[in-house]
Amino acid sequence: MQVLPVISIIDDDESMRLATESLVKTLGFAAYSFPSAEAFLQSPRMNDSDCIISDVQMPKMGGLELQQALKARGSTTPLIFITAFPRESVERRAMAAGAVCFLQKPFEVQALIRCIERALGRKSG
Repeated sequence: MQVLPVISIIDDDESMRLATESLVKTLGFAAYSFPSAEAFLQSPRMNDSDCIISDVQMPKMGGLELQQALKARGSTTPLIFITAFPRESVERRAMAAGAVCFLQKPFEVQALIRCIERALGRKSG
């Protein structure tokens, strides 16, 4: 039995979160979504995700803080950031800290697919 890669989606915008989760599932991956970084960090998915797609701006803990928290816990899970408010300085920080991609909402499906493929290639490589 083949095990599907696990993609975790973290976004406080419910419609965006559910749409991204649905898209990821149609691509043939296992997808789990979370309304906050804190909910993700408290879930079992934190340890078995093969890729994380996270919004940058969220209440309490944003995407960059999530990235720091994961690194502090020794996680090497690849991160893809999505944001409705792209700022070059934020993108530079995210990429310098190891993010795979930084996409602006609304993003093209093909761009997300390329990012997921890159992330999963990094995970297995």
